[in-house]
Amino acid sequence: MAFEQKITALFGMTDEVWARHANPWSVWTRYTSFPVLILSIWSRVWIGWWALVPLFFSILWIWLNPRLFSKPSSTDNWSSKSVMGERVWINRKKIPIPEHHGPILTFLNITSTVGTVICIWGLIKLSILLTVFGTVVVVLGKSWFLDRMVWLYGEMKDADPEYRSWLY
Repeated sequence: MAFEQKITALFGMTDEVWARHANPWSVWTRYTSFPVLILSIWSRVWIGWWALVPLFFSILWIWLNPRLFSKPSSTDNWSSKSVMGERVWINRKKIPIPEHHGPILTFLNITSTVGTVICIWGLIKLSILLTVFGTVVVVLGKSWFLDRMVWLYGEMKDADPEYRSWLY
């Protein structure tokens, strides 16, 4: 099982949850997840062990976000297609994707991972510069990744009847 499939299973991403996550409100409000998580971890400096409370709610938000919004009235938009592309990417072992996507998507995942490591180091050292820099790298890497997911979905939507059914 690929890493992405394990995360999908951990978050309980059923077809219904994916359909709700394709709502643009879910995609755009999810951008708050990482900065809020970082801020909740940083809050240990100000509130000590009470930082576990905002940390809990940050993690709850990450889990709850794709479930909060209704299925969108249309998926013919950038944010919905980015979610559908993520599903295609996760399913790439079953239905192979065009080879030209692999290297850049691997690069973008590595970029986000490096940004995460920098951010974690900044949180450990309480370095605002490293924390903010790492966060920016993660958000930009993820944004570029989502843009590539739109492209991937555009190329793959006719590869499987299920993929095509996601677009309405």
